Amino acid sequence: MSKERESGKVLLRRHHDMGGLPAGPVEASEHDYAPWEKRVDAILRLLADSKRRLITTDELRRGIEELGPGAYDEMSYYERWIASVTNNLIEKGVLSVDELGRRMAEISAAWPAGTEEKP
Repeated sequence: MSKERESGKVLLRRHHDMGGLPAGPVEASEHDYAPWEKRVDAILRLLADSKRRLITTDELRRGIEELGPGAYDEMSYYERWIASVTNNLIEKGVLSVDELGRRMAEISAAWPAGTEEKP
């Protein structure tokens, strides 16, 4: 956490809190989303819908804010989302670390690094 001073008070700033810091211009143009980014968005929508209610916007945000400085700074927007969703599902017992590890190994074996993404 960095410390900022405001009218004699010390304010603690977490690594993700960039409000008020110099950052340069914001790129407002649209871009094409990679298929995996669209899937992350769909996963979140399904988990948050009125039938399932497995994750809320507040839980997603908390999970993103709890990523350590290294992970937060190195991850892209949707990588942060999927990390938060995964951690929330593990916390709630919907998914176990073992299940996740086994499934990741299966996918890595089926789609070796460098192969094109399957439809």
